[in-house]
Amino acid sequence: MLFNDDLKSKMYSYHGTIRVLVQVLWAYLLCGWTFGSELTFELPDNAKQCFYEDITIGTKCTLEFQVVTGGHYDVDCRLEDADGTVLYKEMKKQYDSFTFTAAKNGTYKFCFSNEFSTFTHKTVYFDFQVGEDPPLFPNENRVTALTQMESACVSIHEALKSVIDYQTHFRLREAQGRSRAEDLNTRVAFWSIGEALILLVVSISQVVLLRSFFSDRKTTTTRVGS
Repeated sequence: MLFNDDLKSKMYSYHGTIRVLVQVLWAYLLCGWTFGSELTFELPDNAKQCFYEDITIGTKCTLEFQVVTGGHYDVDCRLEDADGTVLYKEMKKQYDSFTFTAAKNGTYKFCFSNEFSTFTHKTVYFDFQVGEDPPLFPNENRVTALTQMESACVSIHEALKSVIDYQTHFRLREAQGRSRAEDLNTRVAFWSIGEALILLVVSISQVVLLRSFFSDRKTTTTRVGS
């Protein structure tokens, strides 16, 4: 009988662990489906790209962007509410973050412009977060305290979100650094070719000049008849 009680307690603990893990996975799926838009896109020269998001009143939103490659790594950004009121506007920014709370329902628009550039296209990354993350345990009674397993899952959930943010940050830095390195490598290659051509021209000029110094000059004599 004691064996059966121990077995039952272990089975309850096992089923509780599975239930908690399923809730964690479901919360991550809800976060990925419902909240936020993350995108990396190319913005050609003399071009403007706009995005739209339906937002309800009282929702807290955050717009974060960064220019990954192209030119001086800058872009114009503009954010408007449902009535066309400008909430945020910056010119030639490399990166920035803006947080606001929606004052009205409707479709909000944010645009990235590269119209000031005549021949350089840009690669832009943005992350538009709408609302806050749903609770990890939506069906749990918040009056009662969390179990040890649930507390551990909440801690892991927060740690994983931090890891995702750090991974995104370092991925963008790596892409930007690689772009700068490739651009610098191209400039060094062209500079080396130019130096080689200049050295060749100078060498040929020196050889021609030295040969002109040591060449035999022909002398001509004229006879004057009496």
